[in-house]
Amino acid sequence: MATTLDLTLLYLFAAVIGVVLCRLLRLPPMLGYLVVGVVIGPNALALAQDSSGVEHLAEFGVVFLMFVIGLEFNLPKLRSMRSLVFGLGSSQVLLTMAATVAGYFALAGVVGWIGSIDSHSAHPDGLLGWGLNWQSSIALGGALAMSSTAIVVKMMAERLELDSEHGKRVMGILLFQDLAVVPLLVLIPTLSASPADLTRALLLATLKAAVLLGLLLMGGQKLMHWWLTLVARRKSEELFMLNLLLVTLGLAWLTEHFGLSLALGAFVAGMLVAETEYKHQVETDIRPFHDVLLGLFFITIGMKLDWHHVVDHWALVALLTTLPVLFKFALVASLARWFGAQSGVALRTGLYLAQAGEFGFVLLSLASEHGLVSPQAQSPLLASMVLSMLATPVIIMHSNRIVTRLSSTDWMMQSLAMTRIASKAINTEQHVLICGYGRSGQNLARLLELEKIPYIALDLDPDRVQQAAAAGQNVVFGDATRLQSLMAAGLSRANAVVITWPSVPAALKILALVHEQAPHVPTVVRTLDDTGLDALQAAGAAAVVPEAIEGSLMLGSQALALVGVPMRRVLRLVREQRSARYGLLRDYFHGADDDSVDELELKRLQSVTLAADAACAGLSIGELHPMMESVAVVSLRRAGGAVVAPDPAVRVQAGDTLVLSGRPQALARAEHTLLNG
Repeated sequence: MATTLDLTLLYLFAAVIGVVLCRLLRLPPMLGYLVVGVVIGPNALALAQDSSGVEHLAEFGVVFLMFVIGLEFNLPKLRSMRSLVFGLGSSQVLLTMAATVAGYFALAGVVGWIGSIDSHSAHPDGLLGWGLNWQSSIALGGALAMSSTAIVVKMMAERLELDSEHGKRVMGILLFQDLAVVPLLVLIPTLSASPADLTRALLLATLKAAVLLGLLLMGGQKLMHWWLTLVARRKSEELFMLNLLLVTLGLAWLTEHFGLSLALGAFVAGMLVAETEYKHQVETDIRPFHDVLLGLFFITIGMKLDWHHVVDHWALVALLTTLPVLFKFALVASLARWFGAQSGVALRTGLYLAQAGEFGFVLLSLASEHGLVSPQAQSPLLASMVLSMLATPVIIMHSNRIVTRLSSTDWMMQSLAMTRIASKAINTEQHVLICGYGRSGQNLARLLELEKIPYIALDLDPDRVQQAAAAGQNVVFGDATRLQSLMAAGLSRANAVVITWPSVPAALKILALVHEQAPHVPTVVRTLDDTGLDALQAAGAAAVVPEAIEGSLMLGSQALALVGVPMRRVLRLVREQRSARYGLLRDYFHGADDDSVDELELKRLQSVTLAADAACAGLSIGELHPMMESVAVVSLRRAGGAVVAPDPAVRVQAGDTLVLSGRPQALARAEHTLLNG
């Protein structure tokens, strides 16, 4: 009999395997959690037969998910996007649910008509033998209305589309979907009541929610601000984290004992914290709990999927995957068009939101708990939702090709956009092409103007472009990751290209286009740190400017000047480091705070002190290099304390300390070789 600890360890091991595989395949971790849940579940390897103990733990994942959504509930943001959120977003959710209910009644009518002709064809246990009724259709409609915020936002950020026309509409709809979960969490449990008691149960739940939320929101903001300030003044991270967990779980407990859901209380807690100045600190602190526990929740969801049932009814699963995707695509695209979007923008919005979402799993699980969805229906529905999410990255990556085929006017609008860019750049040559007109791009433009150097900037934020253009700056709306935009901006005539977005994937895409069409044009790339420096240089970047390293150079130069080093020498040192492509500064001694996934494979420094019996004692540094693959000796400190240059002719002795540079695994092998031979 497996204990709760056994199951927890199994879940954590499966979660690690799932996340690693998803990172290798460049898929969202959520899909990995679902897949490993299927594998270890009772319908596959049966490694976890009883998941009830861990399911209670996994419920907290939903609690923290709703808490994070509450943190993002921002009234000024909602006001600025009200037409997209409450117009386009509400229409999508309500019409999806209405269409699902209408589809149920239509299908029920057909089945009833067939049953009146042939009684053997009727299903005695509800529609399709799944025990479905109109209450079930409301719950399924709510689940169907959801789209995957995690997948879509991540891909739009990588494609630099968050500020595009379709990106704003996608974000507006996603934001309303997140908000719509709150009333659905109240509604779905009441649907399990008998028809006679349904109205009373719904009114009672609504009244309790209104009273409790009213009390919490009226006095809760001031109380939350006072309490968090009181805790923060103790200057204890441990105490702050404990109080954060206490507030989140305490309000979740309060709403559950008020007859509502845990997730609703967590949402309110997030809203209250969002109105304080501690919002960003709380987001950072709560993220590990949110990610890990939500992963356990998705594993338990995957365990409920019976793949035997899916294989036996593969045609039904394919139908349940295809029809909702096509329906949501058509509905969202039509609504976006109705709300004034151009045809290409509307089609892209529909393509990006056609899949199922993580909140769909939450609502489907809640409906199953209250008997609205039978176990026979759960496996096909879960499988169809997972398949639609797996198809999302492919659909988004090919969205431009799909839209071009479906809409002839989109090609015309793109041509007009290219014409506007070309008309702006037609008399410009030997200019600097700036990709991205944020703060860094604007500062660069001011420097270029001071030196009378022409430039043209491409940006995807229409408001920023409009304001900057009105101020007389040479900026146009355009996507720098597309070849047409770069060519229209005079790429072949440019003296240089500067990529100011701190996104390595986007920079690599632009570098590939520049290298293919104008290899003679040098490109400067801005990054946040040096994690992608090698890849960017290999892709053809003439210079890469990591902000973290530039910050350290400025910090070092100021410190040297303050301690009396002549400014001429300071400038020379900084220049030497830059000319060395940041080689020495990129290496660092590993510490406990350098264990993030992105930093584990970076080059670093490591000190190795040679014992009396060290195998390499007496050898020269030149003789050591062939023994240590891809590891270099950057410094040598003698046993007496003197530091000497690592000249190939210098021989190492017992007691010397070698400072090595390389990647972690290579460093470990080199240390073993130096000490043991």
